[in-house]
Amino acid sequence: MGYYDQVKEAAEAVRSQIKDVPSVAIVLGSGLGDFAGTPADAVSIPYEQLPHWPASRVVGHEGRLVVGRVKGHTIAALAGRCHAYEGHELRTVTFAVRVMGVLGVKTVVLTNAAGGINTGFASGALMVIDDHINLSGANPLVGPNDDRFGPRFPDMTDVYSVRLRTIADQAGAALKLPLAHGVYAALMGPSYETPAEIRYLRTIGADAVGMSTAAEAIAARHMGVEVLGISCITNMAAGVLPYPLDHREVMETARRVRDRFVALLEEIVGRL
Repeated sequence: MGYYDQVKEAAEAVRSQIKDVPSVAIVLGSGLGDFAGTPADAVSIPYEQLPHWPASRVVGHEGRLVVGRVKGHTIAALAGRCHAYEGHELRTVTFAVRVMGVLGVKTVVLTNAAGGINTGFASGALMVIDDHINLSGANPLVGPNDDRFGPRFPDMTDVYSVRLRTIADQAGAALKLPLAHGVYAALMGPSYETPAEIRYLRTIGADAVGMSTAAEAIAARHMGVEVLGISCITNMAAGVLPYPLDHREVMETARRVRDRFVALLEEIVGRL
């Protein structure tokens, strides 16, 4: 079975278990999965029950698809994602986003936990992604192009929708929640970056760094899906503060900002 057929089979499996096709899908990053508990009239499907769907084994990634109603909209919340650093090919990493596109989702919100490079940021800040720098060394479109997904050479001028970024700002203002904006650098991981790498990333214009999102954004835009990206700055990157990095700090900060994060996502969905 070819890749497109696997994606289509998974999309059909999701469709068979839900009443309405979601208008928006939200991919929830490390420690941010609590939003999956908020939709009303929700159907929750563990990833292992969906054909071909990859499971994440990273702490902080629950591993289920939740479809329900938020602010009058049917949404899909993907609690957990898999990563290239787990040994997956990028077509596996982007499988869930591909399924959402084939299902008929028109908007994807990609969230992540990220390290703060911009020294103006503080731990717990929420950053709207204006653009990304893909330094992972890979691209999900490498290989033969399947025109059923999209064109061979998709434009990446506006990966992150200006319209959606404006809606995010309006949502933040309504909640009196200040939002930063910046450029997200995607690296392979799983080791955290060195202080020298962080100085390099700051020099080339990155404000935050993480190990996800860019490949999913590329795959979504390849399919013509509109993309919004939001980073939770869960820790300052290596060398910014005089102590080592620890994944427990990432999880603790994500827990601390949970209520603000959930409120922001709900407000954004309500304005779509």
